[in-house]
Amino acid sequence: MIKAIVFDMGGIIVRLDLGRCIASFKELAGFEDIEEYLDRFHQKGFISDLEEGKTQPEDFYRECLKHSRPGTTVETVHHCFCSLLDGLEEDSLDLIRSLRGRYDLYVLSNNNPISRGYFRDMMKLEGLDTDKVFKKEFYSYELKMLKPSREIFEHVIREVGVDPAEILFIDDARDNIEAAAALDIKTLWLRPGMDIAAETEKMLITN
Repeated sequence: MIKAIVFDMGGIIVRLDLGRCIASFKELAGFEDIEEYLDRFHQKGFISDLEEGKTQPEDFYRECLKHSRPGTTVETVHHCFCSLLDGLEEDSLDLIRSLRGRYDLYVLSNNNPISRGYFRDMMKLEGLDTDKVFKKEFYSYELKMLKPSREIFEHVIREVGVDPAEILFIDDARDNIEAAAALDIKTLWLRPGMDIAAETEKMLITN
């Protein structure tokens, strides 16, 4: 029986617009090689370092400015970076509301303090306090570990405190799903066009 549900953040609870983000960096900041670092699922280089907690936001901004045209400001870089987040997925919010009180809910995300703060603010506008909605939030930059490492999923299992088969993990990246499944965690690989509520309820009924 499923006792805990772990949600990825980007692509599951938050809509991502990678194209808009890349275009913003190129047009507003002149960061022409942004695609070498920014990816929908797994970041690279100094952006990956930010998500793994190896560097701080000020280091990230400084590195972005090195790649940008002269005169670009930190505020412009911040705007470009946050343009990756394109609001909240209404279907996911409805699902979370329906699951509250029935299951322990968690977030597990490769993320950074900049996007995390933006996420919390968006949730508050929907009347959802992340500190109350989720029993715990697991962020890569705090844990100093990234999905799909085995270590980050082992950490989640220990913290949740139930058998792996009693955890349902929802993510849109196949390699993250495969890493979790290798530890006997129940998984839902959410792909474009899938109904998250229907697929989740199906998993809960059959498990």
